[in-house]
Amino acid sequence: MEQKTKIDAREGKQELIITREFDLSVELLFKAYSEPELIEQWMGTKVIKLENRNHGSYQFETSYNGNVVFKANGTIHEVLPNQKIIRTFEMENTPIGVQLEFLIFEKLTDSTSKLTMQIIYKSEEHRAEQLKLPFANGINMAHDRLQETLTNLT
Repeated sequence: MEQKTKIDAREGKQELIITREFDLSVELLFKAYSEPELIEQWMGTKVIKLENRNHGSYQFETSYNGNVVFKANGTIHEVLPNQKIIRTFEMENTPIGVQLEFLIFEKLTDSTSKLTMQIIYKSEEHRAEQLKLPFANGINMAHDRLQETLTNLT
């Protein structure tokens, strides 16, 4: 089955461009990235903190059988509702380091939208570490859950 979330990882670059079109209004898509209850549903992680505003921050944590298996945090630099979020992202206990993420939310029609994520890594080597993980499958599964979760809300 073809994956709906596309990842452009050009050779010699330290960035990824990720795109996905959703059968959701741009307002709903933006809510999926800015409301803790929705993030928890589609990401399958606990939102410890989310200050979705300029100069805010966030923390996510995922547990399995009582053990924390994933922790991420970052600073939110800029939020423009239904248009963009600029933030850093760092997974703890990985060699990947801090990433800079530009999330652009685009209205296609009243009921469809597009998300474009530009992720910039410190180096090509850090990006290569990210791509060694089951990243493509993981982001596709998460975006599929996002579509399903928000479709069920409408």
